[in-house]
Amino acid sequence: MELLENVSKDIRKLLGELDIILKNVDMNKVATKTNSQNRTIRQIVGHLCDSASNNTHRIIHLQYQKSPLIFPDYANLGVNDIWIKIQNYNNYEWDDLIHLLKYTTMHVAHVIQNVDRSKLQHQWISALNEHITLEEMIVDYPRHFKLHYDEIVDLIAQ
Repeated sequence: MELLENVSKDIRKLLGELDIILKNVDMNKVATKTNSQNRTIRQIVGHLCDSASNNTHRIIHLQYQKSPLIFPDYANLGVNDIWIKIQNYNNYEWDDLIHLLKYTTMHVAHVIQNVDRSKLQHQWISALNEHITLEEMIVDYPRHFKLHYDEIVDLIAQ
């Protein structure tokens, strides 16, 4: 299915662009500039790593477990901020954090490209009781990545 290849390609393209930006960012802005959620650039990058990790798990589970699937929802109800705090992204070695983002995101792109197409309508039930298909989750991933990409670019420009 061309859809999965296109999503994977879009993710890799965004990641490549963001990787260049992050390698050249003014380090004074990385831990001081904050977005509307009061997250620093380091924390936004950490959140993208968490997103890649959590989505990889959801995508895998949705291909072999009974649908609909109830799986921990880190993104809703403010839990993602707890993840950011516990992992202390503001004190993460910058080059290591950039590498973590690069490789976790490349992995989720790889996983998406290899999804069993017969499982695309399997559903995950979010903490908000939303039924989200595997296909919807996959299609939404680049949008979410781009949202945070744009936040980072805006913070750097300030």
